[in-house]
Order: sequence, then C-alpha cells, then structure tokens
Amino acid sequence: MTGRTTRPDRGGDPPSRPPAVQASAPPDPDQAGVETSGPAIPAQAGAERTPDQPEAARPATGDLPPTVADPAVEYGPAPKPDRAQYGVCAFLALVGGLVILDATTRIGHAVNSADPIGPKPVPILLGVLLLIVAAVYGVDVARGGTGEPEAGEDVDLSSPIDWRTVLLLIGAFLVNAVLIDRLGWVISGTLLFWGSAYALGNRHYVRNLLIAVALSLITFYTFAIGLGVNLPAGVLQGIL
Repeated sequence: MTGRTTRPDRGGDPPSRPPAVQASAPPDPDQAGVETSGPAIPAQAGAERTPDQPEAARPATGDLPPTVADPAVEYGPAPKPDRAQYGVCAFLALVGGLVILDATTRIGHAVNSADPIGPKPVPILLGVLLLIVAAVYGVDVARGGTGEPEAGEDVDLSSPIDWRTVLLLIGAFLVNAVLIDRLGWVISGTLLFWGSAYALGNRHYVRNLLIAVALSLITFYTFAIGLGVNLPAGVLQGIL
C-alpha cells in the first residue's frame, strides 16, 4: 500500500517532521534583507515567570489579624466587690434574727389536737432561711459578684428622675390617707385615682373624674359584698 508512513524499526524512511518554528525576535539591522523561515508567533502573555517573593516582603506574623481559633485574651484587674451590697446582707440577717427572736419569745405554745405543731416553726423557718440567704449573698459579694444593671426596652436609664411626678403621686396618697376616715373611701378614692392620672400626665379631667368615681364605687362594694370588709363610708354613711 502507498500513502502510509513506515516506522524506522520496520524499515523505510522515517516520517517527515515540520520545520521548527522559532519565536519572533526584534529585527536586526544587519539582517534586514534576510527572510526568516516560518511565520512569526506573537509572545504569549504571562509566559515570563516572575521571581518568587522575597522573605523580607512577606507580612510579619504580628501584622496578621487575630483569627477565631486564636482570640485575643485581655487580662485586667479583678473586679472589686460592691461594698454597698453588704448593707443588703446585713438587713436580711437583721430581719431573720428579729423574726426568730419574735417567734421564740412572743409566740406562745398554743398546741391542740387540730394543730400539733403550733405557730412557732413557720416563723423560725423563715428566719433561718433569711439568715442563709444573707450568708450566701455575702459570700457572693466577697467573691466579686455583682448584680446585672437594670435595663428597659424603652427606658433611658441616663435620664434624670421626674421629681414633679413623684411628688404629685405622694401627695395624692397622703390626701387619701388623711381624708379616708372623714370623707369616706368613695370620695378619698376618687381623689386618689383622679390625682394619680393627673400626676402621670393625663389631662382629660372630666373623663378621669367619671372613671375615678366608678372605680371607687366598684372597690367599695367589692370589699363590702365580696370580702365582707366595710371600707369607711364617711359623709356618705346611710347613702351607700
């Protein structure tokens, strides 16, 4: 057969190879009239290899940002105990001691068949629990424990106290305490509810007055009928 190339080990001529193509080079003025064999191939981008980055140009280990696996640990002075909390501990201990003292000295031994335990164990138990809470709280304060600051959703803790509102509310309660026996609960309670609404910023005077009268009457009859407790009627005695 013709047209097939033969391998050199089986006899015959080796197949012809295309001529080697050389990369294009800048023209030489001495060889201006000489033709080069084969077309010129443009140089490919990125064919030249850049030298490796030197060791001095690499970022130092200290310049790298901290990772999650290696968090920065801050060491500061230990928190000082809040000494004002010791006053709360002392108050709890004092109340517990007074409850135990009152239970052991003033309460008698009223024991019968219906109540074999008597009235002493419950206040004594409460006093002991108060002493235990005071001791545990004192140890926690000594170890640096602090209470979490109070937070609110819509409350600005840095704002000053509205003393006007506080004083108005205190005045409404004092007026109720002074007039409840003379005028009766219905009138003094009405002043209490109306004054509290005014102190809190509500300026619907007539509507607040009607609501205050309704609340006073409801609470008066609720205590009298539902609980059997007669609130002072005052000047309205015989009418209510």
